[in-house]
Amino acid sequence: MKAKFAVYLLLVALLVSACSPAQEAPAEAVTVRVMAMKGPTGMGMAYLMDQAEKQAGTNAYECSLVPTADLITPKLAQGEVDIAAVPANLASVLYNNTDKSVQVIAINTLGVLYIVESGESVHSVEDLRGKTIYSSGKGTTPEYTLNYILRSNGIDPQKDVTIEWKTEQTENLTALMSKENTIALLPEPFVTIAQEKSDQIRVAFGLNEEWEKIQADEKEPSAMVTGVVIVRRAFAEENPDAVHAFLKDYKASIEYVNTNVDEGAKLIGKYEIVTEDIAKKAIPACNITFVEGDELKQTLSGYLSVLLEENPAAVGGALPEDDFYY
Repeated sequence: MKAKFAVYLLLVALLVSACSPAQEAPAEAVTVRVMAMKGPTGMGMAYLMDQAEKQAGTNAYECSLVPTADLITPKLAQGEVDIAAVPANLASVLYNNTDKSVQVIAINTLGVLYIVESGESVHSVEDLRGKTIYSSGKGTTPEYTLNYILRSNGIDPQKDVTIEWKTEQTENLTALMSKENTIALLPEPFVTIAQEKSDQIRVAFGLNEEWEKIQADEKEPSAMVTGVVIVRRAFAEENPDAVHAFLKDYKASIEYVNTNVDEGAKLIGKYEIVTEDIAKKAIPACNITFVEGDELKQTLSGYLSVLLEENPAAVGGALPEDDFYY
């Protein structure tokens, strides 16, 4: 009798097991290959990189840093990088020139351009009238942004100011050091570097704030955007959970760097993005941020619209379509 009862229990157990829904195996962690540039657009990545080394994130990350954006483009094209932090306009160029192969998933850096002076003559955009401005980035976003700010304040960039274009930021630093009342357009962290070299160098104003003044009365005001994060469309379609986990981890990384400046600076120095001492002073002025979703689209599309008017080639010939925004 006991033997029959045992067999009965076994059959019941097998039946229950057969009727129960099969439990899904836990999803395997995805290795996400991430690339960023040294400088402000890479600074917010430092904590994520540190956590990746400790295997503390949802995904496994392979992070790498490069000095210039042109080293990122071929890696994306060849499928060797999944997610990358790049200049905002480059994201649009890649979208337009590679059959929509990338999508933008976040803004990570707002404006980092500043008018600095070795003197006390400039306190507003109007004060630039008749002056000489040293700058790098002719034919790129610094030129287009400066032109937009000047024109919006009634100053003709070709007639009312003289812009001395230099190939390297170090040349602008040299000009600032050489004589008084020299004016330059500099990005962070070069502003901090300049002020480390001379206590006579001051920030006259930031282009980010001037952009916001111009856009204040717009129905959907944009912002000056320096850097964004993009993902290969194929990777995003195949690994949506990994992309969402990255966004969560990256947002936490940016918040850590912004709220723990000393510790964030140490990590930034550790990964040689910029030196620790420069990072500590530059972080508050680098406008490191995290913007996604509808706010991302409004902010970035408005910025790209301004660049399109300045030079269509700056955004790849046309504004990206809606599927550009993740």
